[in-house]
Amino acid sequence: MQRLTAPMRLALEARAPWELGANIAAQPLLATAPKGDGHPVLVLPLMFGSDLNTLPLRGFLSGRGYAVSAWGQGVNLGPRAGVFDACRRRLAELAEGYGRAVSLVGWSLGGLYARALALAAPGEVRQVLTLGTPVDGEPRPADLWRGYERLTGHPMGLPAELGDLHGALPVPTSSLYSRSDGIVPWEHSIIPSGPEAENIQVESSHLGLGVHPLTLYAIADRLAQPADAWQPFSREGLRAWLYPE
Repeated sequence: MQRLTAPMRLALEARAPWELGANIAAQPLLATAPKGDGHPVLVLPLMFGSDLNTLPLRGFLSGRGYAVSAWGQGVNLGPRAGVFDACRRRLAELAEGYGRAVSLVGWSLGGLYARALALAAPGEVRQVLTLGTPVDGEPRPADLWRGYERLTGHPMGLPAELGDLHGALPVPTSSLYSRSDGIVPWEHSIIPSGPEAENIQVESSHLGLGVHPLTLYAIADRLAQPADAWQPFSREGLRAWLYPE
């Protein structure tokens, strides 16, 4: 597609309500998405978002048979002290309560928390899916947050020993992104492809990524894989048109 300028991408964020409407209209298609095996899924919201924003996504995943959990910390206001520790406790509770590793789905900033959790507790994480998450870019997220900490004196909510969040994770990872994302430049959401790492393109606004029917279908496809048999997202047939490489 033609490269869009930043103002054009930002203007296209007005699509978000229509993408929510498309979610409703696409329910017959979404009903054909793969069903899950009941393992726990923790959903982390975008910056300035809350569990209300992830309600359509969580409702869809519950209908696909997963034990879905909200993050339960109100509005996501960034890497405040204590937030990551609360996420870490929630992850441990889910993994212990279900006796299974937890899949993490993080929207935008929520995806950085998901990646940090996978680094901190890989044994409790089954896979990570991020939606429009600024994994890379200059300055890198961890550097930006540490700069904020130095300037304000407020502790960053992520342990420094985790290191940078842009590298390869020890669990299977899928980054869903949009080239017309008006908030996060799409290049910053690209992760290095590898045996268990991939990028999936969806044509969506940033604010609509968590409700877009193509996003939901791709998430269901990724979550439905056996825990020990991860494979890259298939783009055969109609998917080659819906999910361009």
